[in-house]
Amino acid sequence: MTQEPTWARQVEVRIPMSDGVGLAATLYLPQSALDGTPQPCLVEALPYRKDDVTCTYQPEYERLRDEHDYAVARIDVRGTGSSGGRATDEYPAQEQRDLTEAIRWLAEQPWCTGNVGMYGTSYSGFNSIQLAMERAPHLKAIVAIYATDDRYTDDVHYLGGALKWLDLIDYCHYMTPLNALPPVPALWGSDWADEWQRRIDEHEPWLFTWLEHQRRDAYWQHGSLRPDYDRIEIPTMIVAGWADGYRNNSLRTAAELAESGTPHRVLIGPWAHAATSSSRPGPRIDLVPEMARWWDRWLREDESVAAWAVPGATIEYFARSSTRPEPDLDEMAGQWRAEVWPSPRVAMQALPLAAKTPYPVRPDVGVDAWISCAGHAPYGNPLDQRADDAYSMTWEWATDGLDVLGHPKLMLTVVSSQPVAYVSAKLQDVYPDGTSSLLSRGLLNLTHRDGFGEPTPLPVGSPVDVEIELDVTAWTFLAGHVVRLSVAGADWPNTGVPPLPTVLEIRGGTLLLPVTTEASPFPTPEYQPGEPAEEVDAGVDWLVERDVLRRRTACAVDHGSTWDTPYGTASDHYAGRVEVDQATFEQTATADVTYSLTFADAAVLTASHLDVTADADSYDVTVTLRAERDGSVVAERSWHRLIPRDLA
Repeated sequence: MTQEPTWARQVEVRIPMSDGVGLAATLYLPQSALDGTPQPCLVEALPYRKDDVTCTYQPEYERLRDEHDYAVARIDVRGTGSSGGRATDEYPAQEQRDLTEAIRWLAEQPWCTGNVGMYGTSYSGFNSIQLAMERAPHLKAIVAIYATDDRYTDDVHYLGGALKWLDLIDYCHYMTPLNALPPVPALWGSDWADEWQRRIDEHEPWLFTWLEHQRRDAYWQHGSLRPDYDRIEIPTMIVAGWADGYRNNSLRTAAELAESGTPHRVLIGPWAHAATSSSRPGPRIDLVPEMARWWDRWLREDESVAAWAVPGATIEYFARSSTRPEPDLDEMAGQWRAEVWPSPRVAMQALPLAAKTPYPVRPDVGVDAWISCAGHAPYGNPLDQRADDAYSMTWEWATDGLDVLGHPKLMLTVVSSQPVAYVSAKLQDVYPDGTSSLLSRGLLNLTHRDGFGEPTPLPVGSPVDVEIELDVTAWTFLAGHVVRLSVAGADWPNTGVPPLPTVLEIRGGTLLLPVTTEASPFPTPEYQPGEPAEEVDAGVDWLVERDVLRRRTACAVDHGSTWDTPYGTASDHYAGRVEVDQATFEQTATADVTYSLTFADAAVLTASHLDVTADADSYDVTVTLRAERDGSVVAERSWHRLIPRDLA
């Protein structure tokens, strides 16, 4: 017989699944619910271990409980943290089934009204969208923060049909040792070490699956909202950041939800992949009361609450203006605005591009904007672009105070010397003194010019017409500044480089800029301020190195930290390096990641090493994993794959 839990303001539970697996969850219950007045429940579900690796998220749940009277359920998804089962991949179909069951279980508890909301940042923003797509019963509204509608070309795996290279040494690798950690002994029970061994024995690195799907197929379409936006019918709030890698979901999804009449709110700040309250860059805001406003309207069905900060508007955004670039930028210049989307006050302005002489591709162009998803250092903001611009083809126009909102688009006629080639496009704000500040970028593997599902080789030496959509942006140029378009054949190490040295010829084209034609009629939105910017640890390394004689360029990172957990202590350490050969275009990526946890009666560690070499034909990948308990090795595993490059 299952014993009913004794409810408390914070309680650990195991939510039963129909196949017998239990999902570990921490419940944060408001006093009103315990006193007999049920409240709505908010769900966040992550693979990042609620009880140690991400236990520092707890203050947000407590605020939602204590300040806004919501119950919150924090769930370890299947096979992670202290949940049962196996973590077979990100966003598997089983996860959507699990969370549908978990939402039903939570809705049926005596402290819950039966109305459930789902929210979260990044992974938990993704699965919030996915559960809305599944139309889970009792799920009444979502808030998706820094999440994507397109798992193929707007995530950490591929961009425009090219492999995201720098991400190989970050998330794409660290999930291997993270998924190999044991459950928390105090939550799992005395046989936790046996479960740990089973978890290690049955684990396969997710990276191999991602590398085996190099074009958009059914694998990537699973869990992607795009293009089937009508699958979402519940109120949807999207939070995005101009420096974040998932910004494109914002206005694209807003337009589709507006078309279908689905209630929605889009809030876009200057933020990186970090909390809106502490992000570099700011200005920073407190997101908790903004989410609570949304929940009050749709979970409590309180029509007296304005779900939007500015009634009548559907998007609120920070219109950035000319700001000198810094890797650890504190704040962007600009102003908050409100608007509807699509906006009748935005129109495309066409700027013609003259032809250029043949351009030998330099593979290491891109190091000054080395990742398209800024976050916590060392994954910081773009630097001054003028050095990369010098090795690119450029066009310039006077701005006259140009104000941009939306997706710039680039149409080019291109001739390539190779059947596989890339085009990288960057839009810059150039100061009178030459400082070049990045405001939008895009990249296309030209074999994907007719769509990401069926790439075809380029006709060598013959012109092809291509269209490249750049990242959504909002930017106001100061008077006297110049708009620069910079085009190259690589954006490394943000993405990998084409298989072989290449010469590109641009025979002309057009840049389309989405320009605001008049001021918005809506008042300026106001928010509660956030906190000071997060400190950048003095121990963080972010290096760019050039081996002049060997003609190799490298980028390297090294960082880590230690913190207390409810069950002991935790620490992590990440070290990675990517290199490219300027002559042959061969690339390498190596990474070492270690997680260490101390519990009451054991100290555990998982460490993983990654080696990737990309030549003209294949990705040669080796992953090794080591697990230790109290300083002694308890398991070692190794994997090797040789994966052909698929027109990439």
